[in-house]
This record gives sequence, structure tokens and C-alpha cells, in this order.
Amino acid sequence: MTEAEPQDFPFERTSALHPCPHYARLREESALAAIRMPSGDTGQLVTRYEDVRSVLSDDRFSRAATMEDGAPRYGPAPQKFKTLLNMDDPEHSRVRRLVSREFTARRVAGLRPRIQEFTDRLLDEMAAVEAREVDLVKALAFPLPVLMICELLGVPFEDREQFAAWSDSFMSITAVSVEEILAAQRALYVYLAGLIKAKRENPGQDLLSALTQISDSDEGRLSEEELTFLGISLLLAGHETTANSIANGVTALLSHPDQLEILRKEPELMPGAVEELLRLFPPGDETLLRIALEDVEIDGQVVPAGHAVLPSLGSANRDERHFEQAEVFDVRRQQVDHMTFGQGAHYCLGSGLARAELQIVIETLIRRFPTLRLAVPLAEVPRHTGRLVHGVSRLPVAW
Repeated sequence: MTEAEPQDFPFERTSALHPCPHYARLREESALAAIRMPSGDTGQLVTRYEDVRSVLSDDRFSRAATMEDGAPRYGPAPQKFKTLLNMDDPEHSRVRRLVSREFTARRVAGLRPRIQEFTDRLLDEMAAVEAREVDLVKALAFPLPVLMICELLGVPFEDREQFAAWSDSFMSITAVSVEEILAAQRALYVYLAGLIKAKRENPGQDLLSALTQISDSDEGRLSEEELTFLGISLLLAGHETTANSIANGVTALLSHPDQLEILRKEPELMPGAVEELLRLFPPGDETLLRIALEDVEIDGQVVPAGHAVLPSLGSANRDERHFEQAEVFDVRRQQVDHMTFGQGAHYCLGSGLARAELQIVIETLIRRFPTLRLAVPLAEVPRHTGRLVHGVSRLPVAW
């Protein structure tokens, strides 16, 4: 393992769309880079595509170990919620199989008309704005995924602002205090436990009702705590990352008018274009921290047992070793096997829904608003800081 002095992390992005140039330098210098995380703990940043894929597929790197007392952690707040993201096999596979049984491609396909309906409704409201200028995050990118996760899980629409606020604090690293993060975690747990109780008494056609019935009908499959944590996992993953992906994607297209024009003329390119947007402009540069359960060699360097590694998905997605002209945004790109949804056991369960939302939202937006443009220079578009996910916090657009 490298003995270099740890660099303070996370690195500062140069703009809402562009990662810090340190990543490109680090990919050239070494397989691993020593970093000091916001918690004060140190770890090894993994930046190259093949190495990131290897770490994410290797069960010698543990998510569950990050929950142990004294383990290195990324942020200052202790992570004690045993969500699907914090489990290792065989426990992880047992719980994930139950979700996969219900969260199917067929269910996602059945949601596409609702995605279109919600998108049309939000864009109708946007079109009615006399000033012809809005914050697209507030008008579309944020509310659409929230509405869809309510639809998927059967969360009452009237609760969406409250759970979104809890989620925002839950996903914070340094944006709010540790006390606020812990309070949001407790509030979300209580809320989901109450919602599950309501689903048990009055089940619907939603995913949470289905999971509750599975848990109740097959004793020992899911404990009440596991079911509640699973609900939290789905709630958090279902809207934060997608909202940022929509905002990042629209920002990227409006900043690359040549690519936007291609997409307008050739809408059949949309599925591939969405993959390219996810590759270059993901909702987060890193995935979650992992702990080595034994000494593990990565490209000739050894990560000792008990030490932390942080795979950088954003860096892997720009690795010239894997992608030709990796820094170039090309909606016609054929090879788009990006890492944004992860790899291995923890590959994103909601990737199909996220793709459907992005495809429908972006296609409908650019079709209905052919003169859409940024209302401020890209350098003035504000972005989130101090959070697990990143993206633009406001997106002023005009038409």
C-alpha cells in the first residue's frame, strides 16, 4: 500500500459538470491514492476502471464491516442503520432476492405511463409560467422522482415534502450537523415503521405492501427491523440519485448544444444518450466505503486487513484505459458500460426505474421546449456540497 501523505477528500469539483482534475492525475500515477475523509479517518481511493470493478465484485471488501465499532468511516456521523447497502452475503442475498421477486422489469414497465403522466403534468405547470424562466430542479428534476417513489412504495403523496427533507439530511456528510443527521435517521425509521403497519392493515398494489405480505406469509424471511430498513433503503435510493441525474443530464445537454441538437433530430438515440449522461455526469463520484477483511492486492499494492477503500465510480467512468476519448460527451457512443449503477452484489436494484425516468423526462422536456436554454452561465449554476450525492442545487432555465 502507498505510503504517501493522505490527501484531503472529497476533492473540490471545478463545476457542476466537471470533476476535480486530481482524478485524472491519480489514475496515471498509481492504482491507489491515500486520502483523509471528512471523518478524519484515512483510506485508499480506487480510481481506475478495472480496479474499481474488481473491488466491487470482491467479497473480501465488506460493507457490513463499516458498521462495526472503531471501523473507518467516511463521514462524521456513525452509520448504524442496517440497510441493504450495509449488508454482506449471505444476508444481503437473502434480503435482495425478496425485493427482486417484486421489483421486476414488469413492474417498472407498468410504471412508465405514470412517469409520463407525472412528467406531462409538471411540464404543463412549467409551460404556464408567464416569465418563461424557472428553476428546473424545483419544477421537474426533484418532484418527478419523489412522485414516482411515492407511487412505487405507496407513500402518501401528502407526506412527500417531509420524507424528502429527512432524506436530504440523511444523505448529508457535512452539509448539516451530526445531530441533524441522526435525528433524520430516527424520524425516517419511525415513519417507515408506521407506514409498514398501515400496509399490513390495509395493503395496496405497491411494492411496500407486497414486501410486507411476503414477510408476514413466510416466517423468518424478514424481521420487522429488516423490513423497515429495507423500506428506508428503497425510499432513499429511489429519488435522491435520480433527481440529481435528471438535473445533471439536462445541464449537460444545455451546455453541449451540438449533442442536444443531435438528440432532437434523432430521438431514437435517447436510451444510449442516457447511458452516456450517466457515465460522464453521475449523481456521485464515489460509491460507498468498504473494509478489507484480509490483506488484498490491487495492481501490485496491498490493502491490509481492516483498512478502508473507496472506489470512485466517476473516475472509473472517465478512464482512458477503458473508454476511447473518455472525456468526450458523445450521445452516439456505442461503448457505454459505465459504473454509475455499481457492480457485483450491490448493483443498483432501481437501475431500470432510473433509466425509464431519465429517458421519458429528457425526451419529453426537449420535445416540448425546443428553445430551452440555461438562464445563467454554467459557471454560475450552483451545486450541492457536503452530501453523498452531488448535482446542481438550482438550474435556472429559460425558453
